Amino acid sequence: MSSFDALNHSPSIEYGLVAPMLIVFGVAVAGVLVEAFAPRSLRYPVQLVLGIGGLAAAFVAVVLLAGTKSVAMMGSVAIDGPTLFLQGTILLVSIAAVLLVAERGSGNTLPESPSHDTLGSFTPQASSVPGSVAEQEATKAGIAQTEVFPLTLFAVGGMLLFPASNDLLTMFVALEVFSLPLYLLCGLARRRRLLSQEAAMKYFLLGAFSSAFFVFGIAMLYGYAGTVDLAGIADAARIGTENDSFLWLGTALVAVGLLFKVGAVPFHSWIPDVYQGAPTPITSFMATATKIAAFGAILRIFYVALPNEYVNWRPLMWGVAILTMIVGSIVAVTQTDMKRMLAYSAIAHTGFILTGVVADSDAGLSATMFYLLAYGFSTVGAFAVVSLVRDADGEVAELSRWAGLGRRSPLIAAVFALFLLAFAGIPLTSGFIGKFAVFRAAAEGGAVPLVIVGVLCSAIAAYFYVRVIVLMFFTDPVDDAPTVVVPSALTSSVIGLGAGVTLILGILPQPALDVAERAAEFIR
Repeated sequence: MSSFDALNHSPSIEYGLVAPMLIVFGVAVAGVLVEAFAPRSLRYPVQLVLGIGGLAAAFVAVVLLAGTKSVAMMGSVAIDGPTLFLQGTILLVSIAAVLLVAERGSGNTLPESPSHDTLGSFTPQASSVPGSVAEQEATKAGIAQTEVFPLTLFAVGGMLLFPASNDLLTMFVALEVFSLPLYLLCGLARRRRLLSQEAAMKYFLLGAFSSAFFVFGIAMLYGYAGTVDLAGIADAARIGTENDSFLWLGTALVAVGLLFKVGAVPFHSWIPDVYQGAPTPITSFMATATKIAAFGAILRIFYVALPNEYVNWRPLMWGVAILTMIVGSIVAVTQTDMKRMLAYSAIAHTGFILTGVVADSDAGLSATMFYLLAYGFSTVGAFAVVSLVRDADGEVAELSRWAGLGRRSPLIAAVFALFLLAFAGIPLTSGFIGKFAVFRAAAEGGAVPLVIVGVLCSAIAAYFYVRVIVLMFFTDPVDDAPTVVVPSALTSSVIGLGAGVTLILGILPQPALDVAERAAEFIR
């Protein structure tokens, strides 16, 4: 079906095409109503059922739309292979993230902890001052923050729309819809509240600046092409005008807004602080779903709106990818905090993924999507393990205190080692297949120097991953060693899912690669 025909869809067909997004937004609104009218004792189980059920239903809707290539909502939403693949990936990792958000039992096995430690990662009352009497009373009363469920679902809805946006205004709306809930969620940590609130403020301020760049870029591109439609911008660029400077400046400004969201250098400064300060379930959510959605938007901008400007934007992306890989890999070596180390690891992986974008081919597109799938499950599993290492004050992220962890909890340490090996790109893990795919696509696209830098940075990254494995298995425990709590069914399912996907995609990757290859075609 052509794009022109798709604009004449009946309302029922239109709603069917955007069903995954409508389901998620509808469930989010239902969650708000639950917060407003349901008894406090029922909010948690109802929100959990709504969240998991809504995300699962949205994933089924994505599967049912497989093979669809059309547009909806007056051409503002594109439903094609990359959209559906990335939406499915976002929904799967979001289900895992919601399970971590719902965790309420990870404190049960710490006898030295107060009994209220079973309330999870979020503050019982967001409006209370950290350490105040009001907060202590809310904690004693057993109040749990259940607003996090609808906020998370609103963020997921925006993420589903982001890579599907077929014009710049829709893309900006999607950007704000998923960013605003994340600003709030970052400041709701139960422990280390001031650090969490500082992280939320930094994320909000820098995110506002990046949004301003994005809007200014939209204005420049509209002034150049006379439209915000991606296909219209591509047509104007192909014909050319006397105001090409508007095209180049607009592209650069839009790229700033998108590169900020994926944490590419030099727009990465928020990543370590926010990842460290945010509640760990939200950190895992941002590190996976946000990155997937933002890369989907980057792919749509450069592959749909600017395919004929390849020679102009490719040098820019080369420089960003090289800087991102080098800075992320080298600075990660110096980190002494587990969450900050994983944050710089995420920055390095952003550079690796950008090598697939630079390829500017169907092979690069499919390799990028596969990498996002593999990286997403490994990352959410890694942060789930981090949430289990605790003492009486909460999670323990100091690397030195992880010494000897493998001797006291060999299974948990072994699973975490698996995720680290996947990040390093060791064979028989999903990370190796992902890196091989994007590097091969980049080499075929003429970016061999970029691949060489990527391989060298992967070697540097392997050092700090192996350092953690050596610390866990071959170093004597410290005197104040933390306890690895017995994971509940929720956290266990997330860790098991992450480990299973990491191994399956490393040993039998071809089915997933085939799906990504079949999906690698945008509507243009």
